Amino acid sequence: MTAVSDKLPEGRYGHSRPADERSADERADRKLKIVGAVLGAVLLVIVGWFGYDYVSGTKVSGEVIKFDVVSDSAVEVHLEVRKDADANGYCTLRSQAEDGAEVGRADFRFDQDTGRIDKVVTLRTKARGTSAELLGCHND
Repeated sequence: MTAVSDKLPEGRYGHSRPADERSADERADRKLKIVGAVLGAVLLVIVGWFGYDYVSGTKVSGEVIKFDVVSDSAVEVHLEVRKDADANGYCTLRSQAEDGAEVGRADFRFDQDTGRIDKVVTLRTKARGTSAELLGCHND
């Protein structure tokens, strides 16, 4: 009668590793799965954000290129506005005096059928303004 061996043939089923090496590999696999899940979730949030931003409507944005104090009652502001060609909107500008008090505020409408508007506007002030600040642009 032949004895049945409880031992697997050498080299047939891969290399056997000690238990501490297997647990280290399992921990590394678990960390990779967690990192992959977190990165996947972040990517999903970013794609969702851009999708929402695109679908939510047209945007009007602007930038003050430069300003010039022309008198004690006016500041000329070179404003660049970017928008969809068919969008209408307005931008709010303000001017402050040297002490920080607001001396002028006005909305300027932009209804032209172009995507980029480069315009110099005059902001009337009640005292000498020393700055020009874009508070924001909004579409109608």
